[in-house]
Amino acid sequence: MTAREYDLIVIGAGAVGENVADRAAQGGLSTVIVEAELVGGECSYWACMPSKALLRSAASLRAARDLDGAKQAVTGRLDVAGVLRRRDAITHDWNDDSQVSWVEGAGIDLVRGHARFTGPKEVVVEAPDGTVTHLTATHAVAVCTGSAALLPDIPGLRDIEPWTSRDATSAHDIPRSLAIIGGGVVACEMATAYAGFGTEVTMVVRGAGLLDAMEPFASDLVRSSLEGLGVDLRFGVETTEARRDDGGAELVLSDGSIVSAEQVLVAVGRVPHTLDLGVEMIGLEAGRWLDVDDTMLVTGTDWLYAVGDVNHRVLLTHQGKYQARAAGDVIAARALGRRVDDRPWGVHVATADHDAVPQVTFTDPEVASVGLTEAAARKAGRRIRVLDYDLSWVAGASAYADHYTGQARAIVDEDRGVLIGATFVGPEVAELLHSATIAIVGEVPIERLWHAVPPYPTVSEVWLRFLEAYGRPTT
Repeated sequence: MTAREYDLIVIGAGAVGENVADRAAQGGLSTVIVEAELVGGECSYWACMPSKALLRSAASLRAARDLDGAKQAVTGRLDVAGVLRRRDAITHDWNDDSQVSWVEGAGIDLVRGHARFTGPKEVVVEAPDGTVTHLTATHAVAVCTGSAALLPDIPGLRDIEPWTSRDATSAHDIPRSLAIIGGGVVACEMATAYAGFGTEVTMVVRGAGLLDAMEPFASDLVRSSLEGLGVDLRFGVETTEARRDDGGAELVLSDGSIVSAEQVLVAVGRVPHTLDLGVEMIGLEAGRWLDVDDTMLVTGTDWLYAVGDVNHRVLLTHQGKYQARAAGDVIAARALGRRVDDRPWGVHVATADHDAVPQVTFTDPEVASVGLTEAAARKAGRRIRVLDYDLSWVAGASAYADHYTGQARAIVDEDRGVLIGATFVGPEVAELLHSATIAIVGEVPIERLWHAVPPYPTVSEVWLRFLEAYGRPTT
């Protein structure tokens, strides 16, 4: 057994763990990062990057076919093999050499293998070849292990070996038919991607709509789009049994109907990667999310941090990286005896993931949202005004496409005169989102936004339309 000591041990070398380690190393701490799979983690190889690669080509083809002059030049069908080649290139064929080089260049040590706690600040790592390394932290350990797909307790489901999001984003054989259990972000994105490949897609959704945490019009527009792609949507039903036969799989639904498909994708939620981490050795319950404060310090400890999905605050890569910058700064500051708020640069504590979270769902059309929805704002007791605008009425939309379909909503806190929420649905509206995020996080007064002039003709002119709907400033 090899024994090593560091100021900070980071468990998990995904985007979150990399940022914690990098920020702490920049702060002067000796840092080691432990990874059981690929350096770069879920986002690089099985989530954000490959899923967007799978979606982009078909979306571009549909956009070209909706533009006179371009559609006449589109004479072929989507080359699925080409899409998969591009996905493989973006994931570097699931090779992490470039990520390892970055870690080494940042002055961070890397230990490969499965980590388990043996006590406070004590971690044992078992490598695939059986080599064991004992790590001790003088100051802190950061758990950045992320989350995994939830498999619900449906009779027969595990026996049919369904896909999770990992399988869907890394597949090299595209099924003729795919049944998706779920109606959230992963379910909608993968339904869009596989329908674009020509796969016959059926979605089994327990609720009455899609993307139920978002504005209702987002659900309606995505639903219309999926139906236009030929997706069979089954709402208000649950899967009561799963079974496999020679032709594929069958899902028995609560209304008595049966869905048959070559493959089944389960996309109904996430669970934390804490089950086989040895957290019971430090007084925590295995398989549970880790509760933290705004410095990412785990409740009841003074040395253990949990960053990213595993703390269940916001399960999004960009928010995890934001938390990671805060955690790395705080760990370094505390280790060196500095007050947390004494750092002259960077993020001190994470607060933007309370009610200013930006998120993009890369369906076609895209859904981009930040802050509170109307329902969430009213539930919170805010006195609000809702501003709605049809994006197809903006001049930039007509320049973008011949048949632009989109909708935008802004939520204004009337007591403070600031924006607290925004949702955009339409082609490539993701690029509108950061301006809304800045307005919300910066608490920019509505009257001041009149001086942020949007260029013409672009879809961002919707900001002017919001202001016109709200009314002219009084001063």
